Amino acid sequence: MAQRLKTDWILFLTVLTLVLFGLVMVYSSSSIIAELKFHVSSTYFFLRQLGWAAVSFAILLYCMRRDYRRWNDPRFAFAGLGIVVLLLLAVYITDGTSHRWLRAGPMSLQPSELAKPALALFLAFYLCRRIGAVNDKHTLGPIGIAISVIALAVAVADFGTAVVLVATTAAVIFVAGVDYRYLIVCCALGAILGLGFIAVKPYRLARAIDFLDKDHKLLGKIDPRGRILAYAKQTASTSDPGYQQRQAEIAVGSGGFLGLGLMESKQKIEFLPEAHTDFIYGVVGEETGFFGSALLLAAFVVLLWRGFRTYMRAPDNFGRYLALSITVSIVVQALINLSVVLNLAPNKGIPLPFISYGGSSLLSTLLLMGMLLSVSEHAA
Repeated sequence: MAQRLKTDWILFLTVLTLVLFGLVMVYSSSSIIAELKFHVSSTYFFLRQLGWAAVSFAILLYCMRRDYRRWNDPRFAFAGLGIVVLLLLAVYITDGTSHRWLRAGPMSLQPSELAKPALALFLAFYLCRRIGAVNDKHTLGPIGIAISVIALAVAVADFGTAVVLVATTAAVIFVAGVDYRYLIVCCALGAILGLGFIAVKPYRLARAIDFLDKDHKLLGKIDPRGRILAYAKQTASTSDPGYQQRQAEIAVGSGGFLGLGLMESKQKIEFLPEAHTDFIYGVVGEETGFFGSALLLAAFVVLLWRGFRTYMRAPDNFGRYLALSITVSIVVQALINLSVVLNLAPNKGIPLPFISYGGSSLLSTLLLMGMLLSVSEHAA
């Protein structure tokens, strides 16, 4: 007898609510700036996001109704990572300025976003075959090589997403039972590489310095000649690297408990850069207040709860590791974005899942959610 599928309606409706709320906030945060700065219709960004939402939600429904066990195949596990690396190479060659976008006419795709579902499938496929031998060199070696290649390729232009990929891998192998010694070594190497990628991009270094040592007192003692600071300012788009975060703090603080109301944000009118993308949570705080911001946080807590529940109830190891990888990836990305907007972490340029404007991000997020829902439908 065929297994009766059980849809996790709490998870499904939470995802649907987040997507709809994201569309509302994209319109609210972009309508004025679209006319003033980009000289396009006030609905320009909203309609583009709506189109991506329709396509991405169709993909979610397709993945949700597909048996996730079909993805437990080396063709998906290895081909996915390979395709992402090739796309990143193509982007590096064709997009000589930012190395982020693969463009075809009016359409554009950010391949680094596709690295998240590709990595989730790879980790689930590989770890479920190495149960009981996680600390073997034949397990950690391939995982280390895979995450290093994909993270280094992504970090060239998208450091925030690379951090998400590494954090996801670390969390999953920790749960899988990796020895603390190996985990500490991996974290140390990741930190060293992270510092290196920050140092090679002056604007990244400027943001880190502004966050950790805004008055440059410590830096002055370390580098009295000011060479590091001069280097950091080479490609900075503003003399105040923390400007975005301070404007976001003003937006969140001015919202009060109930907010100013939808469409009523003042900071989005050319005060808060990237108000409809990376810093959209600032507009959420200003227009919906503490109440709306807390509800949005609660929605991500629900995702964490249902994702962990799916992990616990999945019928096999592949489903468990797939659910864990997806849940950690989404929650870590949201946590990083919120930390940046609230000035609790240096600016990394990473979107808020479901909410920020960006078709590639929404496509990747809903693809992941479709895969998670597929696992939940077969859970006990």
